[in-house]
Amino acid sequence: MDFSLIIPCYNEEGNIEAFFDEAEKVLDLAPISYEYVFVNDGSTDSTQQRLKELYEKHPNKSITVINFSRNFGKESAIFAGLKNSTGKAVCLIDADLQQHPKTAYQMYRTLVANPELDCVCAYQSKRNEGKLISGIKSLYYKITNSMVETEFKNGASDFRVFTSKVKDAILSLGEYHRFSKGIFSWVGFNTEYVEYEADERNDGATKWSFGRLVKYGIGGIMAFSTAPLKLSAYIGGTATIFSVVYFIVTLIRKFTHNINVDGFTQLVILLTFFGGLILTTLGIIGSYIAKIYEQSKHRPVYIAKEILTRNEDVGNGN
Repeated sequence: MDFSLIIPCYNEEGNIEAFFDEAEKVLDLAPISYEYVFVNDGSTDSTQQRLKELYEKHPNKSITVINFSRNFGKESAIFAGLKNSTGKAVCLIDADLQQHPKTAYQMYRTLVANPELDCVCAYQSKRNEGKLISGIKSLYYKITNSMVETEFKNGASDFRVFTSKVKDAILSLGEYHRFSKGIFSWVGFNTEYVEYEADERNDGATKWSFGRLVKYGIGGIMAFSTAPLKLSAYIGGTATIFSVVYFIVTLIRKFTHNINVDGFTQLVILLTFFGGLILTTLGIIGSYIAKIYEQSKHRPVYIAKEILTRNEDVGNGN
């Protein structure tokens, strides 16, 4: 197979048929063999039924449908799609048509036309979002890039086309908590970044709330940096220096200005201050330990309840 499209789906019942139709308009005329790998990430709407209908309706098309036993998250859906794809080139693309199949095919042609390239990644230089959100994201990338050993490009998404060599490298990483943006940066390979403009969502609403974005971003930092652990040590050292300086200043005030020191008030302030520092550092350390604990269980990244495929090379890949 020349080209594999991996399409993670979560509550995309209104987008399945529309995405397939748009992709067919582009790929059916292309001189390549291609396949669709739809991953239903435990949707609570009719996505599973729509995918089954699509699979049965087009028996001559290479379509694989992977239905998860529950919602495992987009990262797990990407991993499952990679495990069950067979193309020489692989594309990660959303089902909502904000990332258009036409752009995906242009990225594929760029990859094929340049043998020195291993990956073509699309990014948005202009996003349809408020200045506050845009500023927060830019600040996040600046902070993150100062803490990690590999650069996370601002605006780069999971929308990319890459060779099977890159796919194999990604699958070789055994993380349970996966962060694709960081993984693609970490494995390296020659990557070209191309600008694209996202279309309007075909149907439904985004699944990414501000809270989920924050959680995802923090998870990315923890997955590729130990700086928060070092920060805990710096905070502890700074607090110790602060307490010594404060103690010296208090003694000087006591003996030079004969000032009565309210011991109870100062004690409460210091206890509150240091208690907060201790709990903060313990929380950071605890978060890393929790990830180690979950990784040590060696649970699968996903569990497939059902796989519909006409490709004999495709397996469960749990």
